[in-house]
Amino acid sequence: MFNGLADWWDGAELWLAQQWFPVQFVLVMVVLGPLCLGAAWVIDKLVGAVATLFGAARGEDRSDGSS
Repeated sequence: MFNGLADWWDGAELWLAQQWFPVQFVLVMVVLGPLCLGAAWVIDKLVGAVATLFGAARGEDRSDGSS
């Protein structure tokens, strides 16, 4: 299974490396842009949930953001 995946990845990487630079740039931005935005959104939600959990565990209830 991993050999097939590695072979596919090598072929895709070789194909991309042989493209004209503007085509490479557009393809990378179309794929990586949404992936990075999605990863940032997930990380933000996870950190927020953990911070809320630890804040609730300490007995703090400051949902308005005041100190």
